[in-house]
Amino acid sequence: MMKKHALAGAVVLCGLSACAQTTTERLGLEPPVTVGDFDLERYDGTWFEIGNYPNTFQQGCAGTTASYTIRENGEVGVLNTCTSNGSPNIAEGVARAVDLENGKLEVSFFGPFFGAYWIVELGEDDGPEGDYTHAVVTSPSRDFLWILSRTPQLDEALVDEIFVRLDAQGIDRERFVFTPQP
Repeated sequence: MMKKHALAGAVVLCGLSACAQTTTERLGLEPPVTVGDFDLERYDGTWFEIGNYPNTFQQGCAGTTASYTIRENGEVGVLNTCTSNGSPNIAEGVARAVDLENGKLEVSFFGPFFGAYWIVELGEDDGPEGDYTHAVVTSPSRDFLWILSRTPQLDEALVDEIFVRLDAQGIDRERFVFTPQP
């Protein structure tokens, strides 16, 4: 199971970020633009983490995945897994819609504390299943960033293209770290 101190750190981090001046405010930026026409059913399933802005609750993680399962009540079950120091870490949470049409959700891994989960890019699959191929998730403050893919690797040229688009929204590559995947 995921270490309790990591979860507590995530809660403290989320609480502190709500009180501190955000990156958006410091840079005088509008909040990031999220996707339109978001389809939760196409997002459902397992994603591999390509990389992120390092954070305390994922320190030392490799082989990170996130699985989303739509529940009958409309909420989404969230199961994040990774390996850290040779041991599996698992975090279970719940996501709920804030503005589902525009890819704005909030996620909680600990009680009543929710953090923003804004989807700012989705790759389209033209195949018969029609699932999204990659996703980019951030927060209104731009203090968090995850690039996710349906496959363990994402072409580096595509990652470069993603960052060209993210740069236009004030999200830079400088802090981004690739996640080791098997």
